[in-house]
Amino acid sequence: MNENLFSSFTTPTMMGLPIVILIIMFPTLLFPTPTRLINNRLVSAQQWLAQLILKQMMMMHSPKGRTWSLMLISLIMFISSTNLLGLLPHSFTPTTQLSMNLGMAIPLWAGAVITGFRYKTKASLAHFLPQGTPVPLIPMLVIIETISLFIQPMALAVRLTANITAGHLLMHLIGGAALALTSISPTTALITFIILILLTILEFAVALIQAYVFTLLVSLYLHDNT
Repeated sequence: MNENLFSSFTTPTMMGLPIVILIIMFPTLLFPTPTRLINNRLVSAQQWLAQLILKQMMMMHSPKGRTWSLMLISLIMFISSTNLLGLLPHSFTPTTQLSMNLGMAIPLWAGAVITGFRYKTKASLAHFLPQGTPVPLIPMLVIIETISLFIQPMALAVRLTANITAGHLLMHLIGGAALALTSISPTTALITFIILILLTILEFAVALIQAYVFTLLVSLYLHDNT
């Protein structure tokens, strides 16, 4: 049971070689580059949605922070498409792997922090010690703020991993229960199947929301350092 439950989270292989890189690159095929003078409905909808999200996130940024626009919109498109593809049957979701999420979170967080220390050194150092702090509490607050700073990328990665993994596990459990109840109690199985459909709709929303939350938090870290 445990092997079947977590089998969808194991890295797929082909001829003994991991194919996770090909899976990660696959969502880019869903966002084709427009080559026509007039775009079709799909490309127009993608561009409109990307511009809407980008405008909302970049509204609070300075001109220096807006130079990260392409990276942020690429990040949210990649995470959302990967999460949605992971909801298909017999698929693999790379964002359920903590190592991959850390691989996205740590460089982005480090880039934002390094940018802050380079261009806003005094303001970045001021975050370690709030104004008006009593002198006896200064060493403790500096340690606490330093720890909270280094926890930020871990919080980004763990939040995304936990939400996507929990949703997939719950869908797997409810789907297995519905299948087992088919021969025992068809009425209960039907109710369980309806719950599974509602949960699947919820997971579609969670997949998009978590991509937005991940990118928004990176954007907030960047705003604090630019």
